[in-house]
Amino acid sequence: MHNRYSLQSRRSLNMEIHLPDREGRLAPYRLKGLGSLSHRSTGPFNRRVFAAAHVVADPFAQDEPSHISRIDWNATIAYRRHLSELGLGIAEAMDTAQRGSGLDWPSALELIRQTRQELPDALVFSGCGTDQLEPSDTRSIDDVSRAYDTQIAAIQKLGGRIILMASRALAKVARSPDDYARVYRGTLANCDAPVILHWLGDMFDPALKGYWGADRVDEALEMCLAIIGENAARIEGIKISLLDKDIEIRMRRRLPAGVQMLTGDDFNYPELIEGDERGHSGALLGVFDPLASIAAEALSRLASGDGKGFRAALDPTVPLARLLFSEPTRHYKTGVVFLAWLNGFQDHFVMLGGAQSMRPLPYFVNAFRLADGCGLFRDPERAVHRMRALLSIYGI
Repeated sequence: MHNRYSLQSRRSLNMEIHLPDREGRLAPYRLKGLGSLSHRSTGPFNRRVFAAAHVVADPFAQDEPSHISRIDWNATIAYRRHLSELGLGIAEAMDTAQRGSGLDWPSALELIRQTRQELPDALVFSGCGTDQLEPSDTRSIDDVSRAYDTQIAAIQKLGGRIILMASRALAKVARSPDDYARVYRGTLANCDAPVILHWLGDMFDPALKGYWGADRVDEALEMCLAIIGENAARIEGIKISLLDKDIEIRMRRRLPAGVQMLTGDDFNYPELIEGDERGHSGALLGVFDPLASIAAEALSRLASGDGKGFRAALDPTVPLARLLFSEPTRHYKTGVVFLAWLNGFQDHFVMLGGAQSMRPLPYFVNAFRLADGCGLFRDPERAVHRMRALLSIYGI
């Protein structure tokens, strides 16, 4: 009896943590400990859904902390295996994997190769861009086309399917919407199979401001739709990340037959995936990396006809997603990797390029609370232990 009481006391203690507010005042927080999620797919989904997957850095790389570029391949592939076992597709080598902010093109290609090799049966589409070409060195749209073609050839040689990523170099040198049309026309012609287009807003990457040759989003929308209409047979879908559900719905309703909308809206994804009487979105989401287990459970409910259950599972995750992608939005990857560490998917909180330092302590504290609130932690006691370790670095 005494031993059991002691064990219960220790468990109770381990489920409580003192967390600071923005002024550093500590207050006790007791975890809800709701996590009991499946780690296997419970059946096919009725939506096309991808999680954009993060990479795990090698903490023993000999680089300076702000230049860490080496990947822990075992942990990185293990996380992709977890996503695939849940039934989610994998969007590989995208901005969630720190593409263009720590992950360069040679490393991205190796990431694509290893994922294809280790998970040959997984649904994987891979990011294809122009990031081997420095925007400052770009002189013409022909330079951009050649850079795209190089990556297309390399990915297709591995048997990979393509997500055609927005190009910083193109945004720099294009002088009109016609330049975008010319580049995409030629690039799509070199793809062996229909691709997913990628429209990333400047809140994710300021270098993409004015993409499609227009500063006003309505004009950019028209240009993007015109390019899709001209090349519809070569396009499977488009993922837009503008964090504006109304724009996405307007665009979704005007897509040609056979071209699917894949939401990249990390603020409004439950509503957009559920859809309405005029259609729905699939998903290609960075937030589905940390939310993978919850997303899979919700999607299983939706596939069984339980729309209310889908929203009941996914709606509580939205406050966490809105925090993770709060301004500056481009640093959302820090929150994604932080949650992977708390949840035991990796042994450390070190990121490529030292990006673990890109968010302040209150961000991490709030992410911890919200992740617990929506039942994300597989092992709440481990999450508490690791959160305490982080707080100790800040002298708490």
